[in-house]
Amino acid sequence: MDPAWALREIAFQLERAGEPTYRVRAFRNAAATVDKTGAEQLAQLAENGTLTSLPGIGKATAGVIEDVLAGREPAYRGKLVPKQLPSGEPLRSALRGDCHTHSDWSDGGSSIGEMAVAGRDLGHEYMVLTDHSPRLTVANGLSPDRLRTQMQIVAKANELMAPFRLLQGIEVDILDDGSLDQEEELLGQLDFVVASVHSKLRMPSRDMTRRMVAAVRNPHVRVLGHCTGRLVVGRGRPESEFDAEKVFTACRENGVAVEINSRPERLDPPMRLLRLAAEIGCDFTIDSDAHAPGQLDWLGYGCERAIKAGIGPERILNTRTADALLTR
Repeated sequence: MDPAWALREIAFQLERAGEPTYRVRAFRNAAATVDKTGAEQLAQLAENGTLTSLPGIGKATAGVIEDVLAGREPAYRGKLVPKQLPSGEPLRSALRGDCHTHSDWSDGGSSIGEMAVAGRDLGHEYMVLTDHSPRLTVANGLSPDRLRTQMQIVAKANELMAPFRLLQGIEVDILDDGSLDQEEELLGQLDFVVASVHSKLRMPSRDMTRRMVAAVRNPHVRVLGHCTGRLVVGRGRPESEFDAEKVFTACRENGVAVEINSRPERLDPPMRLLRLAAEIGCDFTIDSDAHAPGQLDWLGYGCERAIKAGIGPERILNTRTADALLTR
């Protein structure tokens, strides 16, 4: 154990448990500071009790560093009780990767590298990076130029992390008329496209149906993300209204999978719609929609719901190898 590892492990467990972002960030920022500080200097500051003079190091994170340098199990880490998450077995073990994840290039909290390493360490063979598209400015969506730059970074990450594969994707916004919020030519260069509605969620049912059907007919789209847009925690948010039979039939006919979103506040689609999509004959992905490394371990939520809906691994795209996933 080293101090930076211990700080990141605590951050991972806090993320996994859905703890507030500010608390997680304190440990990840402290880990970044440790990475930039020489081991000798760090040890000297710990001995003098002046670790908090470093930027991003507070009382709690200083205690973790001091414990590790003294060869002790960090007291803060020992107080954490790992949250019991749904196992989703045996389906969870059949998943080879995750098709919907975010980094700090849009509204995620960690770098591409941290997300990829966490995915690999969880046993994934691959992970699809799907940061947001430009219209979602609140999420720092990627302009075409930023997306092209990200593609270069993902290519470099794959050189360093093989045989683990980081696939280049995007979560592209479905615009009001059903078109997609990114250049068509650029979408054609990506490994994987998740299309989701993020605006005008209360659009009339007929218009929303047309909007979603137009999007899934786009040949670049592989997955329809969190289809109802609902939130089921806190004040919540109601489901968008649309003709689910028409939308799911369009998904089946166009080879677009319906996402089973594993975020605890989404759990989208609801069970009645999940069963309907299964009856219509859709394929699925089970995705974390992770915005932080610890959230990558939320796939059990989606697996549990797929099992309840009677959906087997043969109908879930991310039970396949990366090469099979990329074959339409």
